[in-house]
Amino acid sequence: MSNADQLEKIKNAPGFIAALDQSGGSTPKALGLYGVTPDAWSNDEEMFDVVHAMRTRIMTSPSFGGNRILGAILFENTMDRQVEGQSTAGYLWNVKNVVPFLKVDKGLADPVDGAQVMKPMPDLDALLSKAVAAGIFGTKMRSVIKEANETGIKAVVAQQFEVGRQIVAAGLVPIIEPEVDIHCPDKAAAEDILHAEIMRHLDALNADELVMLKLTLPEKDGLYADCIAHSNAARVVALSGGYSREEANDRLSRQHGMVASFSRALSEGLSAQQSDDEFDATLDASIASIAAASAT
Repeated sequence: MSNADQLEKIKNAPGFIAALDQSGGSTPKALGLYGVTPDAWSNDEEMFDVVHAMRTRIMTSPSFGGNRILGAILFENTMDRQVEGQSTAGYLWNVKNVVPFLKVDKGLADPVDGAQVMKPMPDLDALLSKAVAAGIFGTKMRSVIKEANETGIKAVVAQQFEVGRQIVAAGLVPIIEPEVDIHCPDKAAAEDILHAEIMRHLDALNADELVMLKLTLPEKDGLYADCIAHSNAARVVALSGGYSREEANDRLSRQHGMVASFSRALSEGLSAQQSDDEFDATLDASIASIAAASAT
């Protein structure tokens, strides 16, 4: 597996990143939307079997391929499993030409100064070693900004870049995700502060320290243009953040050079009860619309 080929794809190929990384807390909700109710499992291990079956169905669908999908973000449990006899990461790259990423954060701390930094990650180095061994290209970690509070936003971005550098040192490309809650009362002001902080930290990176950014679709079109153009940013992707797929695609189409990294918006309309043909057709339409919005 050539890292250089993967980096070239992530930097320059058309398409978007599929976020398939709902973890423990959000899994029952994701399964519920997929038409699988909690009576389908009796413990966490069985629940993860069910969710792996759903993700396998998405990844093995003829609609899901590297022609429109750049990468896929996995939860650790998914990385540890197999798809059609290969490790999930190996299957994604070798069969589908899709670059594998791993979600590494352990969830959010309680809000302080209008923002939620990430909980401590004491075992991160071990997880990064495991990811490298599994053929993972990059990582993803999420914080959340709820208010236009400079102190809180600075704390979020500082932590993201500090951990990001640890991830770069392990040989992986981190997706830095300081999400701005779409219900943030002064979202545009929060985004202005965030943008300035991200640029400050990007400018402080060494030439060989490459990161990606995953950002909420902004109120001000083109806000992140200089992040997109920055030599230390391999790619800037957008999260759907609770917007419907239609609104997320509409907002995304106005951000030139930004591509999608949608999870809920990707699987919208998929159901366990669909025949394979119905499932593939629904997924195909979803992927086509997100890829089109990402191509602007």
